[in-house]
Amino acid sequence: MYVKVLVQVGYEPLPPTLGRNIFGRQVYQLPGLFAYAKHIMKIDGKKGLFTGLAPRLCSGAVGTVVHSKVLQQYQDNAEELGPASGPKAIPSSLDQVIKETSREMVARSAATLVTHPFHVITLRCMVQFIGRESKYCGVFDSISTIYQEEGILGFFAGLVPRLLGDVISLWLCNTLAYLINTYALESGVSTMSEMKSYSQAVTGFFASMLTYPFVLVSNLMAVNNCGLAGGMPPYAPIYSSWLDCWCQLHKEGNMSRGNSLFFRKVPCGKTYCWDLKMFI
Repeated sequence: MYVKVLVQVGYEPLPPTLGRNIFGRQVYQLPGLFAYAKHIMKIDGKKGLFTGLAPRLCSGAVGTVVHSKVLQQYQDNAEELGPASGPKAIPSSLDQVIKETSREMVARSAATLVTHPFHVITLRCMVQFIGRESKYCGVFDSISTIYQEEGILGFFAGLVPRLLGDVISLWLCNTLAYLINTYALESGVSTMSEMKSYSQAVTGFFASMLTYPFVLVSNLMAVNNCGLAGGMPPYAPIYSSWLDCWCQLHKEGNMSRGNSLFFRKVPCGKTYCWDLKMFI
């Protein structure tokens, strides 16, 4: 995630190199994950690769608890209403998909809402690498800094596109998986359960690709104009809203920036700036 975030911001510390694509043609390529990680280790050592780990662990732990608690609450309510609701027709599989997806959407949204402040801190700790700042040094110090400078809203920078991306990705994944399992796969096959698990993985990957721009915009808004070099000009303009950020990225053709950390192509029409270590 560390390398991906720096690439999303547009920081390119290593210049393009001449290589060959899968068709054997010579093209200029940007360094991939391992070259980027090696550069970070050269400057900050192996410990530098774990920048932002503490708030990320807090986010994972708190998010897991909130997610499970919300789902458990749904289950408890269903058990309480079950006996009193009387006999009902067995719901169709589509109804079941809609019901389960709705519950999962609420659980994920609640977890995202609660853990987003830790997500913002994680991103800002990572982006400090660009300007060699030390503004966000720990979880509690970062909380104090954000609250003093930006207030409560600072903890939820980039929340809206992140929530939208999660919700759209979830519904796309589950809907496509249902359609494939229902109409594309034949019932009665001995490997049916295995095929359904594969279809779920494929649709999840497809949905994540389609909703990646929401992830990119959310991360950029989380660090935008926060006092770090990576979130201010010349690396990034000051966006008035996440929609402004979206439109600017779409205009520049950067909606997929950072989506792949291997076989990275040089942006078309861009010139590498050695001083800023970015394309302009």
